[in-house]
Amino acid sequence: MSRKCEICGKGVVFGVQYSHSHRQSKRNWAPNVRRVKAVVNGVPKRIHVCTRCLRSGKVQRAI
Repeated sequence: MSRKCEICGKGVVFGVQYSHSHRQSKRNWAPNVRRVKAVVNGVPKRIHVCTRCLRSGKVQRAI
């Protein structure tokens, strides 16, 4: 499964998670990506889109 939005390019971000005692562990933050059927250049197509792009109306969903 793709972990990158095809509209805005949002992808996985890597970093360090700190516990309450300030111990470190490496982790990654993945965007909420969905595979939706959307209209791209007038043609319905399945693409990977983050939920923020869906909610903001950057993607027109196909019926």
